Amino acid sequence: MSIRHGLLALLERGPRYGSQLRTEFESRTGSTWPLNVGQVYTTLSRLERDGLVVQDGEDDQGHSLYSISDEGRTELRSWFETPVDRSSPPRDELAIKLAMAVGAPGVDIRAVIQSQRHHTVKAMQDYTRLKAQALTDVPTNRDEVAWLLVLEQLIFQAEAEARWLDHCEARLVRLAEAAATEPEISTPAPGPARPAKARTRR
Repeated sequence: MSIRHGLLALLERGPRYGSQLRTEFESRTGSTWPLNVGQVYTTLSRLERDGLVVQDGEDDQGHSLYSISDEGRTELRSWFETPVDRSSPPRDELAIKLAMAVGAPGVDIRAVIQSQRHHTVKAMQDYTRLKAQALTDVPTNRDEVAWLLVLEQLIFQAEAEARWLDHCEARLVRLAEAAATEPEISTPAPGPARPAKARTRR
C-alpha cells in the first residue's frame, strides 16, 4: 500500500503536520492500515528529499507543517491516473502456507483449509456488520464514503478468499480420489531359481 501517495493526497488539501496526517489517513481508511507517527515522519522526510513536499513553517502550537510541491502534485496526478500494477503481486502468506503444506509430512492440509475458512468467514461477517452500521445513515462526508469503499473491498476480498479455499479443498478431494482409483503396479513374482551352470574343465 502506498503510504507515500496517501500522504501526498492529504497534503493536497492544505498544509498538515505529522500527527494530523496520521489521524486523517486512519480516518479515511477506517484504521484498516494503522500508521505510527514515526512511519509518517520517515515518509515525509523521504518525500522532502525527493522534492515532493516542503516544510511550511509552524502552526500556533509549534507543529512543523508540510506542504505539497508542484512536483508532488505531478506525482500524485500520475499515481491517480496509472493502474495499480498486478504483474508483481505482493506475497500472500495464505497462498504460500497452502503451497508449502501440500505434501508436507504430518500436515493435514484439509484441516489447514478448514481453519482458515472459519477465520475468513468470521472476518467477512464482521465486515458486513460494520457495513450495515455505516449505512444506517447515508454517508455525508468524504471520510465516511472513503471508509465505506475500503470496507466493501475487504468484504469482496474475504468472499473471494472463501471461494478460493472451497476450490482448493475440492481440488484436493479430486486428486485423492484419482490417486485411490489408480491401479497398483504389480511386481512380478520371482520364478523358480535356475540351476547354476556347471563349470567345464579345460
